[in-house]
Amino acid sequence: MNIEEKIEECESILKQIKQFDPDPYYVNYFFNLYLFSVNKIYVGIFEEANRDFGLFISGKYNRETFLEKAKEKNDQKAIDFVSWFDKKYDEEHENIYPNFIKKSCKFQNDHKKLPKIKIMITVQEKYVGDPNQEIIANLRNEKLRSKEELQIEIKRQMPVFVEVINYKRSNNKEPKINEKQVIVSTFLGIEGNDEDVEIVYAAKIYISVMKKFLVEAREKIKELTTWA
Repeated sequence: MNIEEKIEECESILKQIKQFDPDPYYVNYFFNLYLFSVNKIYVGIFEEANRDFGLFISGKYNRETFLEKAKEKNDQKAIDFVSWFDKKYDEEHENIYPNFIKKSCKFQNDHKKLPKIKIMITVQEKYVGDPNQEIIANLRNEKLRSKEELQIEIKRQMPVFVEVINYKRSNNKEPKINEKQVIVSTFLGIEGNDEDVEIVYAAKIYISVMKKFLVEAREKIKELTTWA
């Protein structure tokens, strides 16, 4: 597997999500594809590790099969790599957005689908604690029935939303916003998260997380497989 190609695949899918956002039907479709590609990237890391440690795993590659083979062959350095991977993975997913992608992958694996996607208005340049406002849109076959109807509903709710944001920000001595700084996007709520998360924003951030993780994983594999 070429892991770089899988990361490029995630970037390409993200462009598709942005193109169709905030239509929940298409965002759901492409975000599912995005999560499948994310899972393949971590599989690819263990595929490379299997090759470099010489474990000769037969069948599918993942953390569990790698660790099982490493213990079977009593390869302490391969076991150490799994320990490093687990610790690093937990560290990289402490932030709300990578953690959201992690939980989305698990939900997808467990349920073979994602929870219901919501359409919300949000602030483009976010500050901690900025609220979002759900927009109830008319759907036909799970797709947006009319962009015009959606815009009418957004316009109706916009003044109150801006007022709420600015009240919160004035209390926190943060810059106020105007209607031009408000966008509409799709959000997802995952069990265990305190709030719904913007899909496009989280998916964009996570690509950088995966690139960094891949570089550090390869460095660790090289460190553990190079003879002193």
